[in-house]
Amino acid sequence: MIVDERIITFINSMDTENSEILETIEQEALAADVPIIRREMQSFLEVLLLMKKHMRVLEVGTAVGFSALLMSDYLPEGGHITTIENYEKRIPIARENFRRAGKEDKITLIEGDATEVLAEMEGTFDFIFMDAAKGQYIHYLPNVLRLLSDGGCLVSDNVMQDGDIIESRFAVERRNRTIHARMREYLYELKHREDLVTSIIPLGDGVAVSIKQGVEK
Repeated sequence: MIVDERIITFINSMDTENSEILETIEQEALAADVPIIRREMQSFLEVLLLMKKHMRVLEVGTAVGFSALLMSDYLPEGGHITTIENYEKRIPIARENFRRAGKEDKITLIEGDATEVLAEMEGTFDFIFMDAAKGQYIHYLPNVLRLLSDGGCLVSDNVMQDGDIIESRFAVERRNRTIHARMREYLYELKHREDLVTSIIPLGDGVAVSIKQGVEK
């Protein structure tokens, strides 16, 4: 927890419920120990999506489909989500959840390693939600930025690693040091690229919001 738990509890206490199917899927995911986006992050995503009418959304990391379904409720008519997942056990669950919610025509799930899938994708997206293997964010970034339209928004979730990101690498468990170093590199890249304007926010487990801007040559 990177923010006082009492503050988060207070904020979440004022939340209204999602749709019945989303509430059901969330409870099923929590019961099965499947990580899904936190309540405060859900509200934040909803606001970001409503601020601008994003038509083409890309999600890196589907899990059981909860966040894709949540985002689909806030897209304009004709909006579409493409989501990528590599964990074979979760793919059929996500597909079934899309069917249960009646969103099969609004969400396309691509199976495969995100690094390979992203490299083969064409076209552009005006909103990209990064919520996959944290140690791979830095490797996904070149193709993610290639696919992000000028003026588009990149949202990267869980960038604070439960607060470990502020620690020296020697204070982090040895098994987590590679992810720690890669996430620091990722955040540095987001903040120092000329084609991005990025804000890192201590919300949930940390979120980075980046806007892509054209760079004059």
